[in-house]
Amino acid sequence: MHEQTQIHAQVSSDLMRPLCVDLDGTLVKSDTLADSVLTLLRAHPRSALGTFHSLLNGKAAFKAQVASIVSLDAAHLPYNRPLLEYLEQERGQGRHIYLTTGADARLAERIAAHLGIFDGVLASNGSTNLTGDNKLDSLRLEFNGEDFDYIGNARPDLLLLEHAGTAMLANPNASLRSLVKSRKIKVHRHFEDRSSRRKSLLKAIRLHQWAKNVLIFVPLLLAHALKLQLILDAIFGFFCFSFCASATYIVNDLLDIENDRRHATKRLRPFAAGDLQASTGIIMVIILLAAGLLGTYFLPDKFLAWLSLYIVVTLSYSLALKKVALVDVIVLSGLYTVRILAGGAATATPISTWLAGFSVFLFFSLALVKRFSEMQNLRERGHVPSNGRGYLVADIEQLRSFGTASGYAAIVVFSLYISGSNVAKLYHHPVRMWLIVPFMLLWISRVWLLASRGEMHEDPVIFAVTDRMSLLIGLAVVAIAIFAAF
Repeated sequence: MHEQTQIHAQVSSDLMRPLCVDLDGTLVKSDTLADSVLTLLRAHPRSALGTFHSLLNGKAAFKAQVASIVSLDAAHLPYNRPLLEYLEQERGQGRHIYLTTGADARLAERIAAHLGIFDGVLASNGSTNLTGDNKLDSLRLEFNGEDFDYIGNARPDLLLLEHAGTAMLANPNASLRSLVKSRKIKVHRHFEDRSSRRKSLLKAIRLHQWAKNVLIFVPLLLAHALKLQLILDAIFGFFCFSFCASATYIVNDLLDIENDRRHATKRLRPFAAGDLQASTGIIMVIILLAAGLLGTYFLPDKFLAWLSLYIVVTLSYSLALKKVALVDVIVLSGLYTVRILAGGAATATPISTWLAGFSVFLFFSLALVKRFSEMQNLRERGHVPSNGRGYLVADIEQLRSFGTASGYAAIVVFSLYISGSNVAKLYHHPVRMWLIVPFMLLWISRVWLLASRGEMHEDPVIFAVTDRMSLLIGLAVVAIAIFAAF
């Protein structure tokens, strides 16, 4: 009986102490300042330079300047769900809870208003950066020197955890774990909410997108120049291109972090979900670009030229071009063709005008499939486009017209190619190549049929290498080409 009384007394004592919660990396899995800066660079690039100039007045002034321009959507931030559930339970028992953060007060107030569980907000105010000693002084002043409980995640929270009545951690980083252990700070609760780091890194790199870079092997295969050294050059070029492509995907994800969080599936991407920090993404970009570009030392200079063009155009697409209707799909289709041209450069294999023409029409059609599918899915859900792409749901029939026409134009180019004299130099029985045409008609028609039904939910090139029917059609085309060659 005495023991139960002590337990109840301890619980009552805990509930009497105010519970203070850090924001960045704790309540929210990401760094809201980094997210805001990335959103600023994407949405207001001209204002970014003046904003960084405010750093001369201190970090608090910089945070205030960024917050005055960018307003993160509090409803779609990646919250630590186990922690949020705990806070709601404590609030239900009458606990006083405070959001105490180094983030700017405007952002902190919006988050507090959205969640509706905080009794007060203590945050940076444009002149004082509320971290470390400043935060501890602020809490002592707020609570008249009385004890408080604290939940944090990083090294700046160490001082607060040392002085807290009850110390708790949420997604703590390795540095804080080590310091807490070395200083023998008793941690009463852990709130973990993040995916495996290894899994998140692989997901951010988007290994499945490397399938697009198989196009580098196309010039070599079509020229029937399967020599060991050329094959090795193509393999080397494939990895150089893939590393750089992954770097550009990460840049795109970082700049699109706010829009991705509002998307049904893209919100699960590592940076949008808060499983990886923006700083980690920047390091990954540097490493991947360095690996890809250094690898070009062993390949012809023309390959580096095409790879550099790909990087520049892709970054331009991420920053601006994807917002311009039709220009975006022309750029996307062009990037596929650049892969083929890079493959030709890596292996010193000439690119025929037939292959160039075929790829331009085919990839323009596939780029339009991607946009058409997005519009089709929005129309089915009764939503209005809000990603700044420049399209309207009313454009959907015109997009279908453009895309199907371009797809069939690619087949016409292929038909003219196999009717020409150059084919006889590569194939002993060129007339057999005509058997490929019905398979191509079947595939491009099926792609657009599935898109029209709202059943195309991914990049069409990735669809092509994962869809069973597409793979069977691909095998049939390869078999026919071999049959024609001998």
